[in-house]
Amino acid sequence: MSAADTSGYAPRALAVPASIGLAFLVLPLAALIARVEWSTFVADVTSDAALSALALSLGTGLTATVLCILIGVPLALFIARSSPRLAAVLRAAVTVPLVLPPMVGGVALLYLFGRAGWLGGFGLSFSTPAVVLAQTFVALPFLVLAVEGAVRTSGVDYERTAAALGAGRWTILRRITLPLAAPGIVAGIVLCFARAIGEFGATALFAGNRPGVTQTMPLAIYTAFNGAGVSRGAAVALSLLLLAAAIAVLLLVRGWRPGAAR
Repeated sequence: MSAADTSGYAPRALAVPASIGLAFLVLPLAALIARVEWSTFVADVTSDAALSALALSLGTGLTATVLCILIGVPLALFIARSSPRLAAVLRAAVTVPLVLPPMVGGVALLYLFGRAGWLGGFGLSFSTPAVVLAQTFVALPFLVLAVEGAVRTSGVDYERTAAALGAGRWTILRRITLPLAAPGIVAGIVLCFARAIGEFGATALFAGNRPGVTQTMPLAIYTAFNGAGVSRGAAVALSLLLLAAAIAVLLLVRGWRPGAAR
């Protein structure tokens, strides 16, 4: 049954709370857009402080995304091809950072990589690499869950057929598994990057807020509204850029989703 066939079955009384819910989500974004000073927008986003935060966010976000691909895709494949019981345990472990308050994630990273942490000898805290680690920690689950779901739903029939014909495991992975999961992999990468550049809590606690070193766009926005760093206009302009990035992510994920409407 198509969506058009079922559209009339929801009680009409739901329209009122549904409209309130939609307005609650949309109106704050509209208010943000309305506060953008379009006449100074270019100057705001190209100021030295704003460009520094933007460049740092993009650089660390891309690096974190690459790290997530390198370790996240293998983890997703391992979960997807594990026994149901083991897969459930691993999936739960991967999901924890999604529901964990970001500040708690920052504390956990400090106790692992901080000066007094288990791996404190590397001196990673309050540095640019700390930003990458914080972004990787919070973004990795998005990639793993997207890829794992894509691999699991693609099934194993083609893989079994290829194995029966004599194909090796690496050949099956390269020629069958990964191509079938490509939409999920692309969607996971896009979500991962978006989450990385938008990370705030874990970054603030583990990496600090040093301009040019650890001050990403979210931290620059926060600092501006506390009376320091970039101007309020630049903070609003950077907020708009993050909003535009989020919308672009939604469009890209929808376009790469299996069975998405064209």
